[in-house]
Order: sequence, then C-alpha cells, then structure tokens
Amino acid sequence: MKNKVYILLFLLFLSLSCSKGKNNFNTAGESSDSLDSYLLSAQNKKLNSESRLQYNKIAFSLLENSKDYIDYNDKLYKVAFTFCELSEDKYLRKALKIVLKKATNEKDSLFIAKSYYLLGNQNDIIGKTDSAFYYLLKSEKLFLKLKDSLNLTANFSSKAYVQLKENDYAGCELSSFKALNFNAANKNLQREYDAYNLIGVCYNETKNYENALKYHKKALELITSKKLVDNLNYYELSLNNIGYVYQNLNKPKEAIESFKAALQNKNLVNTDPYIYALNLDNLAYSKFKIRDYSDLPDLFFQALKIREKNELTSGVINSKIHLSEFFAANNDTIKSQLFANEAMQLAKKTKISGDLLASLKQLSAVEHKLSSQYSKEYIKINDSIQQEERKAKEKFARIAFETDEIIVENDKLEERNRTLLYFFIGTFALGVLLFVIRTQRAKNRELLLKQQQQKVNEEIYNLMISQQATIEENRVKEKKRIAQELHDGVLGRMFGARLTLDSLNSFTDEESIKTRFNYLNELKNIEQDIREISHDLSREKSVLVNNFVAIVNNLIEEQKASFTPNIIFNMDEAIKWEMIDNTTKINLYRIVQESLQNINKYAQAKNVKVTFKKDIDNIVLKIVDDGIGFDTIGRKKGIGLQNMEARAIECEGVFEVISKKGKGATISISVPMIKNKVTV
Repeated sequence: MKNKVYILLFLLFLSLSCSKGKNNFNTAGESSDSLDSYLLSAQNKKLNSESRLQYNKIAFSLLENSKDYIDYNDKLYKVAFTFCELSEDKYLRKALKIVLKKATNEKDSLFIAKSYYLLGNQNDIIGKTDSAFYYLLKSEKLFLKLKDSLNLTANFSSKAYVQLKENDYAGCELSSFKALNFNAANKNLQREYDAYNLIGVCYNETKNYENALKYHKKALELITSKKLVDNLNYYELSLNNIGYVYQNLNKPKEAIESFKAALQNKNLVNTDPYIYALNLDNLAYSKFKIRDYSDLPDLFFQALKIREKNELTSGVINSKIHLSEFFAANNDTIKSQLFANEAMQLAKKTKISGDLLASLKQLSAVEHKLSSQYSKEYIKINDSIQQEERKAKEKFARIAFETDEIIVENDKLEERNRTLLYFFIGTFALGVLLFVIRTQRAKNRELLLKQQQQKVNEEIYNLMISQQATIEENRVKEKKRIAQELHDGVLGRMFGARLTLDSLNSFTDEESIKTRFNYLNELKNIEQDIREISHDLSREKSVLVNNFVAIVNNLIEEQKASFTPNIIFNMDEAIKWEMIDNTTKINLYRIVQESLQNINKYAQAKNVKVTFKKDIDNIVLKIVDDGIGFDTIGRKKGIGLQNMEARAIECEGVFEVISKKGKGATISISVPMIKNKVTV
C-alpha cells in the first residue's frame, strides 16, 4: 500500500506543477506562436508519450537557438518539466542547466528555486534520494525568502515523499504538516488530499493507528463531499488505506466493509488494476483473519492473477505470502512452503527490503527445519535496514545542516558585498554632495556678483539720470530766464516805444502819418515774434517725457557720429516710460548698446533700424541690420547674445534672433510693462 501512495502522489505532484501557469504565454511574433503551439502539444496529456516528447524536443530546439522569446525562462522551465514527466533524464538535465545558468546570471530567484525543485523530483525518480533531498532543501530556502506559499506547498509535499521513501516518518509528517500550513493560503484541494494521505501513512507506519485513521478519513471526506474531483480513483485508494488501518487495529469487519465499498466500482479493474488488486487481496486477507473462508482462496488467486498480468511485482510477492499463510492455516504445508519460497525468490530479484523481510518471516514460519536460519537472516537484514534508515536520517540531517551552513556563508558573503556596496555608494554620495556644495557655492558667488553688477548698473543709471536731469533742469531754467528777459525787458521797452509813436498820431501830414504807420506795424511784428519765441522757449517741443529717452537718443547720436552704418531710430510716444521700472530700462538700454557693438564689430551693415514700440501691455524692441548675417541653427550663442537673452529673461520677457547668412539679422525683445511707478 505504501509504495502505491509513493507512486500516485508523485504523479499528482508532477501533474499539478505542470499545469501551473500553463495559459500565461506572451507571444512575440510568428516564431513565438509556433513555440507556444509546440509547448501546448507537449503538455497535452491526451497525446501519447512519444508524440509529446517529439513536440517538446522541437520546442527545446527553438529555445536553444534563440534567447529572444518573451518569458524565455518560463517557457524553458515548462520544457524541462515535460522532460521530467516523460522521464527524459538527459534532456531534462540539459534544459535545467540552461535555466539555472540564465536565472543565476539574471539573479532570478524564482526560476532558480523552481529549477532546484525540479532537480529534486528528477533525482527522486532515479532513486537518488540524498540528491533529491538536497535540491528540495535548496529550493525550499529560496521559496521561503520569496514567501511563495504556492510553490512551498508543492516543495514540502515532494520533500515529505522523499522522506517517506527513506522511512523518515517523523520528517515526512513534519513536511506534510508544513505543506498543509502553506496550502491554507491557496486552498489547493489536491495538495490537501496528498498531505492527509502522507500523514495517514506516516502514522500507520509508526503504529499511531487512531491518528492514521483520522487523516485518511479527512482525505476521503474531500472526495465524498465532492470538494475534490475524483480523476485518479482517490475514493478507492482512500477506502483501501482506511481498511488497511482497520486491519492493523485488528478490526477485520470494519476493514472488510471498507474494501468491499472500494470494490463496488466494477470498472476499477480496467482503470486502475493496482488499486483493484490491492483492495481484493486485502479483502481476502481480512476474511482470512476472521476465518471466513467463503470465496477463499479464489479472491487471493484473482488478485495474484491481476498482479502478475500487470507485472506488479511487490503485489505478486504480497499475494504469495498471503496464500502461504492461508495454506499453512489449512495444514497444506507443501503449498504453503511453495508460495513462501516463490515470494522469497522474487523478493531477492527485486531487492526491495520490505518484501524480502516479509518473505523471510513467512519462510521461517512454514519451513520448520530451516526456521532458525531464516530467522537469523531476517534479523540480519532487519538490522541492516534499521541501520540504513538511521544513516538516511543522519544523512538528511547532515544535508540540512550543510545546506544551512552554505546559506549562512552565502548570507555572510551577501552581507559583506552589501557593506562594500553601501561603502561605495556612501563614498560616491559624499563625493557628489561635496561636488554639489562646491558647485552651489560657485553659483552663489556668481549670483552675488550678478546682484552686485545689477546694483552697480542701477547706480550708474541713476547717476546718468541725475546728470541728465540736472542738464535738463539748467536748460529749463535758462529758457525761463531768457523768456523772462525777453518778456520783461525787450518786450516792455518795445511796448513803450509803440506807445510813444502812437502819441505822434496828432501829426497830420501825410508823410508823418505814413512813416508812423509803417513803424508801428513793424513794432507790432517784433512784439509778436518776441512773444512767440518766449512761448516756444517756455514749451518743450521735443516731447522728451523723461530722461531715458534722452539717454537712448544720446547713444544713437554717438553711434551716428562714430560708426559707418546709417541709423534709423523710432520711439513710440505711446510708451509711458515713467511707469517702467529702472531694471527694465537698464536692461533695454544695455541690449541696444550690446547690439550696436556687435553690429559694429561683425555685421558689416550699411543700415541699422532701432525701434521701440508698444504692443498692448508689452514693449517690443527690434534692432534690424542688413549685414552679412549668421547661421542660427546648430550654432552656439556667443557671450553677447547670451547676455542679451539673460537680460530679457530677467525682465520676464521673450528674446528672439532671426538671421541667415547674407540676409542680415533681426533681434526682437518683448518685455511686459511694469505698472508700479518708480521714482527716479
């Protein structure tokens, strides 16, 4: 019974793991679609093993030749798993080698763990339980780090199966309970059924029959409640397990009921001859125990026939031992010894320790003359088995210890690497911080210099404004003085002369009248001209509304006097310069000054046009020349243009340069008008 559980559970592990993530394909073009098609065909269990193997080999070949597929690791792992299912050891190891190498290089812990898990199962299939345990332990550690409860459930189930094979019942029980704990988050009923079965087997082997019965009934309840779909005759297997425990509890009647319930499935002999023969033989043995010889030994022979037909060697040995016991109880010594010897010979061929011990025990009971010899051999083999079991347990403990040591060493190495990494990161961060601080200080110094320069510019401008204001003030005073002098002096005297001449009107001779009249008219004209000059001097015709206009005018006049290009200057009278703040005026003045200097140095222009124009709430300054121009695309701006742009940005304005070689250049600056009135 125990061997059947081993085989069945392992097939279930493979089936579950293979189906996991089967539909999570991401394609990358036509070749990826073809690959997915081969993968699906290789995993299709309705096909025969040969066809599946061929499809899987093609998929593996595609993956070997190109590593550009999306989800490459996942696809290669599916290929490896199918090779494991089909017991293709050579291809499996080759595929796993590639998966492990790629996953290790990419530090993909999930696929490293899954590869170790598959290596563990593969080594278990070929009988290398120590290697199986080692790889399953390694995958367990990684799955624990990843907190992957789904894969941990499967991993602990496989580990429990390996421990059961080595008769490490305590270890198997612990691993099965851990599988149950991790399965609580996923509620995988198949995994739950497997764990209950394994725990039941462990308790049965350690003679804890009450608990064995409890967990086998838990497994059966999953089937009878229809929570778990019965695809592999779980119901009949669980009934057999329960009946077997009842046998050990010396409750043959309950055992017979359980075996008979399992045999109600008439199709069982075709779907699973192993379970059918197992229940049939156990039913016969239970009836034999209560001396109910109805249908005996026919039931024993039916079970033996099915087992021989299906080459179920351990079952054949068990059937022959039971037949030997039956004939011994019925005093047929010859047949009893015959079946016992046949069981012994077959057990020696298979070298299965459990079957060998059972055969020796039966022979010692029926071969009275050689009983002592068989008993000694039984004790020797039993001691050897116990020693091997102890070695296996010690071996598992040693593997676990060594694996933990390796993990601890790896953790220490990782810790050292992390410390070095943190040191280098800290050093780099400190260097960057020092660089940033140094750069920031340099920027702060530069900003301070700019602020100082701006302050100096404002002071210079204020001096220029003050000087211009003084000049204008003196000019106005002088004009007023002249006007006053003309009005109060010359005009007064002229007015007195006119009155004197007017008094000569009493002379009536024609010539005097004519002369007087002409003279009076002339005086009137002089009076009118002086009055107009006085009024003109008192009124500012030039409409220089403030000193900024005068300063720019002076700059333009200096340009005209000192350099070749003809200057055309236009100032929009709608601009209220008294509303513009000093910073904006300084920057506009400097932009004009810098532009004219650049034109004089490089442009070779004949004509230059400087225009100030009001555009809604903006002042637009345009400086246009007909010089040689320059290419603005892909050309780094010179320091002059950079300064002009910086000044425009400082005024929250927009700076634009349009130029082509041979086409002259246009500099356009648009800045917002500032409403706050600044006292100059």
